[in-house]
Amino acid sequence: MLRKIIKIDENKCNGCGACAAACHEGAIGMVNGVAKLMREDYCDGLGDCLPACPTDAISFEVREAPAYDEKAVMEAKKQKAKKLPCGCPGTAAREIKRAAAPISEIKAASRLSQWPCQIKLVPVNAPYFENANLLVAADCTAFAYGNFHEEFIKNHITLIGCPKLDNEDYSKKITQIIAENNIKSVTAVRMEVPCCGGLENAVKRAIAFSGKHIPLQVVTISTDGKIL
Repeated sequence: MLRKIIKIDENKCNGCGACAAACHEGAIGMVNGVAKLMREDYCDGLGDCLPACPTDAISFEVREAPAYDEKAVMEAKKQKAKKLPCGCPGTAAREIKRAAAPISEIKAASRLSQWPCQIKLVPVNAPYFENANLLVAADCTAFAYGNFHEEFIKNHITLIGCPKLDNEDYSKKITQIIAENNIKSVTAVRMEVPCCGGLENAVKRAIAFSGKHIPLQVVTISTDGKIL
């Protein structure tokens, strides 16, 4: 049938996952850090996802598509509710039990070598970017992984952010930093949750947009503090 349905411009998508969270029907999913319309019959054509997108990657189009299947959507919601205490797997509440750390591990020195470290606050042409090994990390990673300073921040210039909470496209700022400075390497550290794919995707796009060939390492941290 001919009907109104959403259209996702994958070239504009920054992978933040906001549209997937805003889609009450579950029609949108994140695949390799990019939003995709997974089920056309789950899209009701009302567009709750449109205002959630910070990059205007979603629009309406009228085309041939299966009819909206409300019954299937309701059944999918029931099945999802059985598995998760909330709508997004990245925000599912859980308690993590840990043994007490040895005293020798409690007093660890900070390895942060510059300020500010928020992506949206750091100056593009700061002198510390010259010949720097760049660390771009989701802000939750330093809380989840206990030895983050020693294993990641040490000997790096650190940029942190949250692609889910910050309403901006990180790739633009990171592209400027890479393009206008002599960056030796980039390490991206993200959480395992889907919305963190936006950070990884932004870093990859920034390197591509800069036109430079820079070594990239992507590290994923689990919610219980392990390197995956």
